[in-house]
Amino acid sequence: MKRVRNKGRILLTGLFAFPLLAMAHGPDTVRVTKHEFSIQQAVEYAKKNNMNVKNALVDVQLQEQVNKEVTSNAYPHINGSIGTTYNPSVAVQVLPNFISPATYQVLIDQGIKDGNGNAIQMPNDFGFIAAQFGTRFSASAGVSLSQLLFDGQVFVGLQARDATMRFSRKNVEVTEEIIKANIYKIYYQLVVSKTQVELLDANISRFDKLLYDTREIYKAGFAEQLDIDKVNVGLTNLQTERRKVLNTISNGYYGLKILIGMPVSDELVLTDKLSDEQIKEGILEASDFNYDSRKEYQYAQIGKELNQYNIRRYTLSKLPTVSLNANYAKNAQRVKWNFFGRGEWFSVSSINLNIAVPIFNGFFTKTKIQQAKLELQKTENQIEGLKLSIDNEVAVAKNNFSSAIATMDFQKRNMELAEKIYQQTKKKYEMGTGSQTEINTAQTDLKAAQTNYITALYDAIVARVDFMKATGKLQ
Repeated sequence: MKRVRNKGRILLTGLFAFPLLAMAHGPDTVRVTKHEFSIQQAVEYAKKNNMNVKNALVDVQLQEQVNKEVTSNAYPHINGSIGTTYNPSVAVQVLPNFISPATYQVLIDQGIKDGNGNAIQMPNDFGFIAAQFGTRFSASAGVSLSQLLFDGQVFVGLQARDATMRFSRKNVEVTEEIIKANIYKIYYQLVVSKTQVELLDANISRFDKLLYDTREIYKAGFAEQLDIDKVNVGLTNLQTERRKVLNTISNGYYGLKILIGMPVSDELVLTDKLSDEQIKEGILEASDFNYDSRKEYQYAQIGKELNQYNIRRYTLSKLPTVSLNANYAKNAQRVKWNFFGRGEWFSVSSINLNIAVPIFNGFFTKTKIQQAKLELQKTENQIEGLKLSIDNEVAVAKNNFSSAIATMDFQKRNMELAEKIYQQTKKKYEMGTGSQTEINTAQTDLKAAQTNYITALYDAIVARVDFMKATGKLQ
């Protein structure tokens, strides 16, 4: 998160500067919906309205449809068909002349003689005859059924359906976790920004009083116009800074609305409070931390499970595939297209049991199994790398949080001390024993101490959220 230090204002990560729409439209043109949200209500709202979360939920629905597609392979497939054919020219086929030999045999058996009085002899070659088989018009109507009885890949696909759904749902949780961490940071930064405004208001009030006192001292002849001008410049700077801080906070609200998926024209009120004690509340005990608390680790473990299913799928593809097919149809042939009139329809039916035995496919299956095993190895390596990354993230987050808390406490004490010094310097100035330079220096030191405290406060919030996320305790 980027911050401008020593300026007493915040820059929130991921926020966009939007025009003040609520101020640009009157109540008659825009209907504003008011939302009063605690941090948990803001998170729940984001789960339903954030675009990334909504798309992750759509991915779950897509996976459900893919699973149904896999399941469909295990169900019977039934298809009906109906069709008609017109043959302008019926196909001609050339066949050996089987008619003439029979005719000659009858003549020989009857002792018939030719015109010369000789007995008829069987020729050596009768040649061929051309014949048309079929009619110009034909029609058929039937139904077919196919049922897969066993296929190793389909079997594994059915087993993996639950894992694929858990994988998709876990992706939603990972997405929600990322969004949630950002919501926590921005929400609580906006909550504590009230403290920043209160400090600025207190400073402005002090300068108003100092300006009044300086004018009175000037009237008594113990101050110069230059002293009044210096106080005026400081007051103007504070008022300008307050306007800038309010604008930054306003933009922060717009950014939070975008993050949770709320229309920017709606009114958002944050109801939670946050004190130093709440920020420091005992979450540094990481002894009970385990990797399964992290959504990313859970997600990776399901990915490993899916890789194991992939290996099994290709291994079972070596087994025979068994399927059953059945067909029933009615066929008819006509000289004219009159299939709805009189005429016979002939039945055709068949039942087939098919067993496809894989023998050799050029080592394709072996290659796919090795690829799946290597993918599993990569996933296992990534899980080990993720564990190391989580260990580092927890250690760094713990260090940062401890340091941020210590800095926050130190800066708070320093701010209180600067306040005390300013009040003492102001009394001396009012009594005439102090100079304008001294009170200006005390005011500058107080302003710097307040700015440092606000910066430390924001740092502590971010560090707390980072630690909670690292240890899987972000609720």
